[in-house]
Amino acid sequence: MKTTRYDLTRDDLASMLDGEPRYRVDQIWTGLYEHKLAPDELSTLPKSLRSRLVEELPPALTPVAESVSDDGDTVKWLWSLSDGASIETVLMHYRDRSTVCVSTQAGCAMACGFCATGQAGFERNLSVGEIVEQVVIAARRATEGTPSRRLSNVVFMGMGEPMANYDRVIGAVTRIHGDLGLSARHLTISTVGIIPGIRRLATEPLPVNLAVSLHAANDTLRDELVPINRRYPIRDLVAACGDYLEAKNRRLSFEWALIGDVNDRDSDIRELAAIARDLRAHVNLIPLNATPGWPTVGSSPERVKVFCERLCDLGVNATVRANRGTEIDAACGQLRAAHEIGKNTSNEITLGATRRGVSGEA
Repeated sequence: MKTTRYDLTRDDLASMLDGEPRYRVDQIWTGLYEHKLAPDELSTLPKSLRSRLVEELPPALTPVAESVSDDGDTVKWLWSLSDGASIETVLMHYRDRSTVCVSTQAGCAMACGFCATGQAGFERNLSVGEIVEQVVIAARRATEGTPSRRLSNVVFMGMGEPMANYDRVIGAVTRIHGDLGLSARHLTISTVGIIPGIRRLATEPLPVNLAVSLHAANDTLRDELVPINRRYPIRDLVAACGDYLEAKNRRLSFEWALIGDVNDRDSDIRELAAIARDLRAHVNLIPLNATPGWPTVGSSPERVKVFCERLCDLGVNATVRANRGTEIDAACGQLRAAHEIGKNTSNEITLGATRRGVSGEA
């Protein structure tokens, strides 16, 4: 796999530029990270060096499809990587800021059946550069909009399981914090419950936020919904989360995709509340977008409302995530699935025709 422009460390770049004036490293690094420019846009460099950089440091991401929601507040990209694998990135605009949801793997091996990415299977881990470049593109796009916004938050909740690509994810976090200048408090890593990853994350110097895709608060149901629970059961997961809180003093979030008559019952409310209260966790409720490969449907809006209210009555800080960009397949794995379906049916199905996956989930 060819090295791309954001895979290089500063030392790598210095080695590559051996023979050039030393200040060229700073010029290029500042251009790539502070100004978020492509090599051919670095006007402070000689034309010959720009041409060399274009040749030797290609982008990691080639655009395949882009969808924008009707109100313009959600943008989703489908990218092709150098080996033909594909990933998605979602940019969400708010009044004066933007959040990007990035992918960490092409596909996912966690096999959560209600998730479009999980149904597609696993292809490979992303490199540091492939992750960072998603953030750079999103940050640049945010400033180019009307009104111009700053990219304030990065959530590792796109395609893939971040803890299964731990070293590269942490490498990207370090680069995003140190070179793109985003505070660790505005970086959130999501996991379905890979306990060794959570414990490693607790030892890292940067106090990033931790989000756990829980979806069930008893092992019988979670074994079915999130198969990795058979290896890392809830009791052990809760203990790891508690240790992370003690080490980092950062807010813990539980992600809960509401599936009708599966995990939206009164018993689920009580079980979830018991765990969330002890950990002082915020619960993010996600109305499920139905997936063709999963035989259930999302909870009704009325049940979502009741579920949230009863959690709050039990002393839990709970909110319902607004489904944004459903008309553009903004849930994880949807755009790629729709694009593949479109290719396989001679364009009989257009992008945005299907709605599947869990919004924002890995």
